[in-house]
Amino acid sequence: MRRISTNMPNADLQYQMRLRDFKLNEMQSGIGSSRRLNNLRDDPIAAAHSTRYSSHLTHLERYSKNVGTAQGEYSLAETSINQSVQVVQRLRELAVQGSNGTYAKEDMNFMATEVNELLKELVSMGNTISADGRSLFGGNDTMNDPFVSLKGRVPGIEGAVISEVRYAGNIVANQTEISEGSRIDLNFVGNKVFWAEDQQLFAQRDALDYVVTQDSSFSIDGKDINLKIGDNIHGIISKINDSDLAVKASLDPVTNSLTLETTVPHQIWIDEPVDNRVLKDIGILSETGSRPPENLHKDVVTGGGSLFDMVIGLRDSLLAGDQEAVGGRILGGIDNSLNNLLNNISDLGARNERLDHTFARLDSEKLNVQAINSQLTDLDMTEAITNLKMLEYTQKAAYQSASKILQSNLMDFLR
Repeated sequence: MRRISTNMPNADLQYQMRLRDFKLNEMQSGIGSSRRLNNLRDDPIAAAHSTRYSSHLTHLERYSKNVGTAQGEYSLAETSINQSVQVVQRLRELAVQGSNGTYAKEDMNFMATEVNELLKELVSMGNTISADGRSLFGGNDTMNDPFVSLKGRVPGIEGAVISEVRYAGNIVANQTEISEGSRIDLNFVGNKVFWAEDQQLFAQRDALDYVVTQDSSFSIDGKDINLKIGDNIHGIISKINDSDLAVKASLDPVTNSLTLETTVPHQIWIDEPVDNRVLKDIGILSETGSRPPENLHKDVVTGGGSLFDMVIGLRDSLLAGDQEAVGGRILGGIDNSLNNLLNNISDLGARNERLDHTFARLDSEKLNVQAINSQLTDLDMTEAITNLKMLEYTQKAAYQSASKILQSNLMDFLR
């Protein structure tokens, strides 16, 4: 119920004039910003949806940047691996020449000198760093060189030369998220890329009667293998073989000891929690608790070497004039190394192709989300200008009406 008084027409007219001033100002602000939603109260539901769309757009932008970062890392890695392929192809040529028996000892020494220099180049490729100083082939240990060279004296070459190359990185690859719940490795693990042969580990302890005495676990190549009380050696072998590892386990028929062999050339990475003793008891791991791959038991016999082992063997065999060794296992190992490098280039190309498709999908999705968000928040300029003109007419009409209804009197001037 409204109270009727002599001031009511004045109050009503002032309210209507202020209301039209407010709407006109609001419309002008909207046209100036080209946005329909300048305040949450304008349309709370549309504002809530717009907030979610804007958040999703921010995620898509971040994913696109992550894709670009991954492609940059892949470009550097591809350059290093391609250069390594060229070096290995030259090493293969030298191995073929050194094994045909037509070169004198002095000529083979010249070949060995070139092999020694190419070995240094390969180590340099393995220790490639990105523009911000991070190692590409060391797993997530990006601050240190993944390959450590040990030097010694070799007959036939003056001074100390590389006698052994050890992998000092790890197998945990850095990852980045390229879409919702989807990740991709940023780098490559050095003891896979620069490996030559399938590795074999032969324990020397009889494990036929071994039984697990408590719930335990160990990891191979980063994959956890969980054991239960009462599992015997055959159960352990079965669980290793049933996993998705590129490693197969078996029981040596002569020594009844555990044997591990890779199905893809790489270095087996084995670890076990401090309070578990399964692999220590069956003679795979040592008691010292060293980090992989230096934690193998001293009696474990290893087979299969890295690319660097093959190159060192080639150099030493050329110096010794051992043509049979050069043309046998060493040439075969170099061929395996070359195939492994090419496989990694293929893997890199496949990942890069995936990133291209991901980037295209993200771009398309961003356009769709922006279009939906624009429908919710952006102003229809044609409609807005029409409404602005209508508000201007109504405002003008309100002021004209007020000027006629609210006549000035002497009291207005005395105030």
